[in-house]
Amino acid sequence: MEKQLLITGFEPFGGEKINPAWEAVAALPDRIGPFVLTRVRVPVEFGRAGQVVLDAAGKLHPDVILCIGQAGGRNAVTPEAAALNLRETEQPDNAGRMPQDEPCVPGGENALFSTLPVRRMVQAIRDAGLPGKLSCSAGTYVCNDLLYTLLHAFRGSETRVGFVHVPFLPEQAGDGVASLPLDQTVRALEAAIGAIDG
Repeated sequence: MEKQLLITGFEPFGGEKINPAWEAVAALPDRIGPFVLTRVRVPVEFGRAGQVVLDAAGKLHPDVILCIGQAGGRNAVTPEAAALNLRETEQPDNAGRMPQDEPCVPGGENALFSTLPVRRMVQAIRDAGLPGKLSCSAGTYVCNDLLYTLLHAFRGSETRVGFVHVPFLPEQAGDGVASLPLDQTVRALEAAIGAIDG
């Protein structure tokens, strides 16, 4: 049975010219298993990122929303287990905002857990011969803000929500900095998506 998967990737930020999250999302096939993919490029802005995805979801009514983000320095593709209700950064977003000790959703719970099978997704990445690890924290930057916003908005609904961080591409990484070629990142995401309904 055909299902709708809304998959998002962020624009570049922090002075980078590319973002491996969007590069990988753009390179994915249009269908993976039962899922038909709809792609959305997301701004690296607190609050606005979530609104862009909520607007897209309101039109598509997806079965799954999977957001992809860059985690420079990580050496594996990492499904996220949870999001914190916290905006905390010393790096401005692309609109120049630098919130500190601010909730993603005022009055929301302190943390919310992914509604995707993150451990199964990690195992599928590893089974494909690629580096996969479970991450327990999506940080407190825009990636976390987006994940928390979506988990809160779709809590109790049939729409499942998750987030996966991907490493730098080799062309972004300096000496000694972990990276992963684009084709491997794409294959890892295909494996993770294939495991969602496994």
